[in-house]
Amino acid sequence: MMRAAFFGLGAFVALTGYSFLVVDKFVMSGEHEERAKGFRGMLTSPETIQERTKDVFDPPEWSAFVLMSVGCVTMLYAAALPKHGH
Repeated sequence: MMRAAFFGLGAFVALTGYSFLVVDKFVMSGEHEERAKGFRGMLTSPETIQERTKDVFDPPEWSAFVLMSVGCVTMLYAAALPKHGH
């Protein structure tokens, strides 16, 4: 059980670090703007989005590498744990 828990935790941390590597910043807002319905609304983005500093999470560049390395080391630790039983 501990092996699976550590492996899952390590995978979560590593994938979070990978998402920090791919995405520049996260905009967290509960407000929705109306877009055109249909195919055109999917391809267009509203140019009038007001980004407030409290709604934007911009992680530092080093955090992606730290999270990925900690997650990978945790998964390696989970693989090296001794098996219980015989």
